[in-house]
Amino acid sequence: MEQKPMTLAEKIFSKAANKPVGAGEFVVANIDRAMTHDITGPLAVKGFYEIMEGKEEKKVWDPEKVVIIFDHQSPADSVNAAQNHIYLRQFAKEQNILNYDIFEGVCHQVLPEKGHVLPGDLIVGSDSHTCAYGALGAFSTGLGSTDMAAVLATGRLWFKVPETIRFNVEGKLPKHVYSKDLILHLIGDVGAEGARYMAAEFAGETVHNLSISERMTMSNMAIEMGGKAGLIEPDAVTEAYVKERVPDFKLDLNWKSDSDASFREVRDYDISDLEPQVACPHNVDNVKPVTEMAGTKIDQIFVGSCTNGRFEDIQLMMEAMGNDPIAKGIRLIVVPASRTEYMKAYRAGYIETLMEKGAIVESPCCGPCMGGSFGRLGDGEVGLSTSNRNFRGRQGSPNSFVYLCSPATAGASAITGEITDPREI
Repeated sequence: MEQKPMTLAEKIFSKAANKPVGAGEFVVANIDRAMTHDITGPLAVKGFYEIMEGKEEKKVWDPEKVVIIFDHQSPADSVNAAQNHIYLRQFAKEQNILNYDIFEGVCHQVLPEKGHVLPGDLIVGSDSHTCAYGALGAFSTGLGSTDMAAVLATGRLWFKVPETIRFNVEGKLPKHVYSKDLILHLIGDVGAEGARYMAAEFAGETVHNLSISERMTMSNMAIEMGGKAGLIEPDAVTEAYVKERVPDFKLDLNWKSDSDASFREVRDYDISDLEPQVACPHNVDNVKPVTEMAGTKIDQIFVGSCTNGRFEDIQLMMEAMGNDPIAKGIRLIVVPASRTEYMKAYRAGYIETLMEKGAIVESPCCGPCMGGSFGRLGDGEVGLSTSNRNFRGRQGSPNSFVYLCSPATAGASAITGEITDPREI
């Protein structure tokens, strides 16, 4: 029987289920990589031991396929956080699992950076933004700690193969408009539930011309439109990125949606005239052009997170700031996404320049993104952030306000003290 055309998501699940499958089918799939971190990890480990109770050998299914990362409360910001770290360190040692301890960076940056993500993989993580790895052509998705416990024990999990919504994006991004502006625009257009339990596939000339860093920003935020994953077809750019980390890697050109595959919906965009975008409180899909929000006074700016904490993002911010000082009364917090990205910024002289300007530069971690550790907003304060969520109370007081933007918009706003169009700097 001739094989029917498949989407990229269907192909990955067919590999994971060891049989051809299509959207809407329920499958038990083999996991290629599992990740957990210091917030969700302890509960997943406890669940694992409950599953393994009564068994003589309490071992994870494959220690080489499991990664633990400390990033949400790292370094430990409380005694409870410190105890969680101890618990996970002991588990990692007992199980011979790779544990990226404090200061290595944010999980969604570290995994692809260290070569743990390959095109065609099925990857799960006990964090909602695990979908970031779709930038490399992997189907990666977030799980709760209970499901992660099952994965640790068996290496398998059930899924409903998702339908795919395809975003075809054409045109050259205008000057001072970046992938963060693009994904905010798409989320604003489709809505927070527009891709619910679907694989959001980003395609077209615009996406094809993005760097891996820019693609990671896109895939990372697929969850903010309800997506199960955010997929980008791997290409020569992907292959070059992976080969730097996995020297013997060779791209399988089959990891793409067939031209006649069946999509739930196809949405076409020409972004030649797109302007910088801002997501306004208190929902990510409350997106407006920066010109409508220009002049909004702010108290704090956060540049970092798994969405926009890479060297390229810090570079965009620095270019927008130029030689100007930080505006009086503005707290600028910069958190590189990993040790590697931190050192790139350090060698470029950005860390010293930021410190001289009066910014706060922290070691790699999630930081203000989740309202943990440091950088919380107080009642009535307004924050501008390059992270991925602006829900009420996300970065501090439920009576604070968070706007999301690109690193360029953040940099321009840092020297004015209000939301500023980077094209005007």
